[in-house]
Amino acid sequence: MSSEYKRLFVYSFYRFVDITDVFETKNILEQFLQDKNIRGTILIANEGINGSLSGQKTDLYHLIKKIKKILNIRKLDLKINKHDFFTFNKLKIKIKKEIVTLGKGKIDIKKMRGNLIDPSKWNELIADKDTIVLDVRNNFEIDIGNFEGSIRPNTNSFREFPEAIKKYKFSRNSQIAMYCTGGIRCEKASAHLKLRGFTNVYQLKGGIINYIQYIKKNKTKSKWKGDCFVFDNRIALDENLHSGKYVQCYACRRPLKISETKLKSYIKGTSCKYCIKTRSQSQKKRSATRQFQIDKAEKKGSPHPFKKISLNYI
Repeated sequence: MSSEYKRLFVYSFYRFVDITDVFETKNILEQFLQDKNIRGTILIANEGINGSLSGQKTDLYHLIKKIKKILNIRKLDLKINKHDFFTFNKLKIKIKKEIVTLGKGKIDIKKMRGNLIDPSKWNELIADKDTIVLDVRNNFEIDIGNFEGSIRPNTNSFREFPEAIKKYKFSRNSQIAMYCTGGIRCEKASAHLKLRGFTNVYQLKGGIINYIQYIKKNKTKSKWKGDCFVFDNRIALDENLHSGKYVQCYACRRPLKISETKLKSYIKGTSCKYCIKTRSQSQKKRSATRQFQIDKAEKKGSPHPFKKISLNYI
C-alpha cells in the first residue's frame, strides 16, 4: 500500500437530495462504519446529507462510494485535504431537520440556489464595482479572514442570516456574490435571497476552501486575506491549507491568537475575552471540571476527548 493511503485525510461533503427514510440511512451508515477508523460528523435530514470526516483514504473512499449508492446519486460536493492527525475526536451520525440550519422551512435548492461561480472566475466577479460581495459566515469566522470589501451580516449563527440581511437595502436587481467556507451555507442563503425577489445572485463554488485550493494549484493572485476558520481540530487554515496559528477557546469555540491566551480573561477550557462576561457561573464550573479531567489525563498520558491523535498513536 502506498504511503499516501497510510496518511490521514479530511473529506468534507454535502448534497441536497431527497432522503425519505433518514433513520434507515443512519442505520446503514452506522453498520458500515463499525469496523472503520473514521471520525467526524455526518448530518442526515430529509433535504440531504452533510459531513466532515477524517481517516485513512481507503476507508473514506469506500464510505463515499457507499453514500452514493445509498442515496442513488453519482456526485457529492466533495473537498479533500491531507492532515497529520484526526481532525475530529469521535464519530457522530445525527438526524436533523436541516443539514445546515436556516430555519425557513423546506427550500428547493436545486431550483432556487444562486449561480455557481468557479474559483477561476471569482476574482473578476468581485472586482466589478457593481458587485456586492456578501460573506454569509459568522462574526468570529470573518474576524480572522475574508475577501476584502465584503459585507459582514453581523451574525453569530447561520440561523440569524435571514433577519440580519434585511437591514441592507439592496436593489432587487443588484449583482450579489456570496461566499462561505465550503459552499453549503451559500446554497441556502442564495436561495433565500432569490425567494425574496433578488435575481442576480451568485455563489463561490466549493467555498473558500475550493478557492484556496485553486489559487495554490494554479499559482494565481489571491484576493483572500487572512485565515479560514474550520469547524474541527485544525481550527483555521492558511493560504497553504495548513493549520497552527490559532488555539481554540473550548468554552465558546472561538479561534484565539496566541496573544489572547495571555490575557487574564483566558482560563484554559473555561473562558476567554469573548465569552467571560456571557457565561454563567454554572457553565464556567462545568467547563473547569472538564478541563481538570483533561489535564489529569494528559499528565498520565491517557487519551481524552480533545487529544490530537495521529496514526502513530493508535
